[in-house]
Amino acid sequence: MKVLTINGSPNPHGCTARALTELEQALAAEGVEFERIEAGNKEIRGCVACGFCRTHGRCVFNDIVNEVAPKFARADAIVVGTPVYYASASGQIRSFMDRLFFSTSGVFDKTMKVGAAVISSRRAGSTSAMDELNKYFSISSMPIATSTYWNEVHGHVAEQVEQDPEGLQTMRNLGRNIAFLVKAIAAQKAKEGGAPKQERDHFTNFIR
Repeated sequence: MKVLTINGSPNPHGCTARALTELEQALAAEGVEFERIEAGNKEIRGCVACGFCRTHGRCVFNDIVNEVAPKFARADAIVVGTPVYYASASGQIRSFMDRLFFSTSGVFDKTMKVGAAVISSRRAGSTSAMDELNKYFSISSMPIATSTYWNEVHGHVAEQVEQDPEGLQTMRNLGRNIAFLVKAIAAQKAKEGGAPKQERDHFTNFIR
């Protein structure tokens, strides 16, 4: 079992990183391997809808997105962490996710890969940022991992996250739930011979 954890904060030792560390420790305790990717401190431009990935199987911009794509293909789950800026995820992580999901849509099937969003905020905007990230998973037939509260921690610096025991508890429970899901899905895939079949014959616009 392998989980990718993505830090969408520009601070590799900040609040988002602290939340991911708590989750990663829970994964390790359950015997699940993980790899941390630092994406928030990279220069990541947005998708320009050029169509290059449809014919080449990779994004035209050869940066961290193309580095992570094959790791995502092999992973059983992906956890995306972000700080909250103006009640939304960071610009880097939005560009990263747009291009990662779009450029790999015809390369590998994401069905039954587990997805989870982890949010760090000083005060408010966490649930709207979580909804924003969860949409990448829900459009890709990916089960969304939840916890005993919304997947968030609070604090302005990492030391303040230590004063949020419920937030850290939520991260530990989220890690355990992800471990359970990836193990259960792997067992069912082995039993059934793979993931459920996905119909993709119809692509209907609102205006025909």
